[in-house]
Amino acid sequence: MAGRFGCRRIYEETSSRDGKRVLVDRLWPRGMSKERAHLDEWLRDVAPSADLRTWYHHDPERFAEFRDRYIGELEDAGHRPAVRHLRDLAAHGKVTLLTATKDLDHSEAAVLAQWLGAAGTADR
Repeated sequence: MAGRFGCRRIYEETSSRDGKRVLVDRLWPRGMSKERAHLDEWLRDVAPSADLRTWYHHDPERFAEFRDRYIGELEDAGHRPAVRHLRDLAAHGKVTLLTATKDLDHSEAAVLAQWLGAAGTADR
C-alpha cells in the first residue's frame, strides 16, 4: 500500500494525479467552498482529537510529540473504522489527504500519509 497516500493543502489547485481527495481536518477550512474543494469525502473521524489539536497548535517544536500522540489515537478503537476506510480507498487507487494547515510537513495529513504508507501498518 506504500505510495498510495499523498497529502496536499486543500487550497492548492486540484490535480489529475490526486485520485480520491479526502479532507482529514476536524474543522472545515476557512474560506473554502464545498464546490471549490473538489472533495470525494470529508473524513473527520480520522482527525486528531480536539484536545490534541489544541495542545499542538501547529507548533513545530511540539511536532515529534504530536506525531507520537496522534499515532496513538489512530491505533485506538475509535479511529479504526476511519483508518480501515482509508485503506479500502487506497486499495483501489491513489488517495490524497487534504488539510488546511499552512505547514504541510508538520500536519496531521503528513503524519497520517506516512503512517498509512509505512510497512507493517496493514494489520493494525
